[in-house]
Amino acid sequence: MQEHISGRVEQIQSWLSNNDLDAFIVAHEDEYLGEYVPAHNERLHWLTQFTGSAGAAVVTRDRAAIFVDGRYTVQVRKQVPADSFEYCHLIEQPPLDWSIETLELGARIGVDPRMHRGNWYQNALEKLAGRYELVAVNDNPIDLFWSDRPAAQLSNVRLMPLDKVGQSSLDKRTQLAQNLASSGADAAIITELDSICWLLNVRGLDVSRLPVLLAHAILYSDGSTKFFIDPTRIDDMNEFTDHVGAGVEVCLPSSLETELESLKGKKVTLDPATSNAWFQLKLEQYGAKLLDLADPCLMPKAAKNSVEVEGMRSSHVRDGAAMVNFLSWLDSEVAKGNLSDEAVVSDKLEAFRRVDPTLIDLSFDTISASAGNAAMCHYNHANQEVPGSLVQDTLYLVDSGGQYLDGTTDITRTIAIGTPTDEMKRQFTLVLKGHIGLATALFPKGTCGHQLDVLARQHLWANGFDYDHGTGHGVGHFLSVHEGPQRIAKAVNNTPLVPGMVLSNEPGYYRADEFGIRIENLELVVEKATAGDSSMFGFESLTRCPIDKRNIVADMLTETEITWLNDYHQKVWNDVSPLVTCDALAWLETACQPL
Repeated sequence: MQEHISGRVEQIQSWLSNNDLDAFIVAHEDEYLGEYVPAHNERLHWLTQFTGSAGAAVVTRDRAAIFVDGRYTVQVRKQVPADSFEYCHLIEQPPLDWSIETLELGARIGVDPRMHRGNWYQNALEKLAGRYELVAVNDNPIDLFWSDRPAAQLSNVRLMPLDKVGQSSLDKRTQLAQNLASSGADAAIITELDSICWLLNVRGLDVSRLPVLLAHAILYSDGSTKFFIDPTRIDDMNEFTDHVGAGVEVCLPSSLETELESLKGKKVTLDPATSNAWFQLKLEQYGAKLLDLADPCLMPKAAKNSVEVEGMRSSHVRDGAAMVNFLSWLDSEVAKGNLSDEAVVSDKLEAFRRVDPTLIDLSFDTISASAGNAAMCHYNHANQEVPGSLVQDTLYLVDSGGQYLDGTTDITRTIAIGTPTDEMKRQFTLVLKGHIGLATALFPKGTCGHQLDVLARQHLWANGFDYDHGTGHGVGHFLSVHEGPQRIAKAVNNTPLVPGMVLSNEPGYYRADEFGIRIENLELVVEKATAGDSSMFGFESLTRCPIDKRNIVADMLTETEITWLNDYHQKVWNDVSPLVTCDALAWLETACQPL
């Protein structure tokens, strides 16, 4: 493989010379800029063999470097040969900074504008201005040399019935068109895959873990929409037309640029945070007037309607039953002394989920992490030569979820394997107190996620601890498990939380090489009746699965916190007990007993 990689680097370097370029930046993205990159678009992997979820590379005429964050510093050295690539930190020394330090003034740095967000491209232009030239190439060199590139695994379009999504595509497009017209726009370029699927009430299986279609769309101010997808992927065009309603035209993907050209002189919204720079460059080239506005689907997609909310509730109950069957099995195995490895345990959980016929896919690759492995908050056992085994008298962390026809789930539980230490229990209880603090929060209209973040951290902070990740991300309805624009984190996010939004509540604690803890439920933003002068918002926990009481130091909890935990476990029992039997039912009854 070393020879393959060095040969590929040499091919790129030769291409640089032939095209009068001094460097080329390879992003771990494709033209759709989604969270997950399908195999046929894994260009960074082709060049480097790196399998992590975040990274980049730069190839110059005589050097090459790969950039990864702290999660992958060990993995990258195992997968990417040091003879071909220097190792750099993606955050501390980004690819553009490294290029500036490495190249001489006046150097020409090539990028494929389809692989970079519009705001990144603008920032890069400003950073390099007057010193280096950023060159947008028409042909990605990796595409030229990738001779054994796998074919795209494209699915047929799935039509989502109204009783699953709650609002017709025609209604959605009419409402958004009115908003476009009021902002003075003639059209909006929709590039987010989940936005397109939400707008047209369709789904697909083009990307693992994300039920979307690789496509683009343009929404016009009269509500009409052009949907750029191969029409052979639609089983029945008449049925599709009836489904989406009047005004949707299916266009070949190859006609997209021609359609952009037709927007000359028109006012067009393009979200630079979600769209690739190619759209911006083409629209500017063809004389459109760009309006820097957010994707118009983001907020209405985030605020679930009543049908979507009921689907989320229902899917979480069924998902809870799968979790209870799994946790009952796991306790039984540990009691027998069967300490399986992380991959076996992960596969067993997936098998329990797949009993549900409405499960379409997992919502992300399961994090199955025992003992010290759980201290790496995004640990992936699949990237290990030999997955770790469960370790007696410590903790096992499992973060998992499912994509169901009526909702998306995401749950983390930290499980006692044998008898955890007193310190593990103390840290678990601090995390639990933070989880409850956020779950029980009341907040006025206009409150943003960053204003609530401290509620989940307060007890850890008071004892000198913290966790290095956000507290909560948005979650879609049978769409992306990581959905914007809402978020709960230290970083400022000015999107207010509104009823119908779903967010995770997942504080944690991680002690290097020893153990990791995370407790995650999904929360629905709801209106709360109060005795004050105005109505307040709060959260309704959607997740239905016991929290391991064996890890709790009860004396550290207040009466209010104990009441919350007991009430939560009563809800779990009420909703999940009808769906499980035999040993799992007995296990659930014990797990839900009051503290």
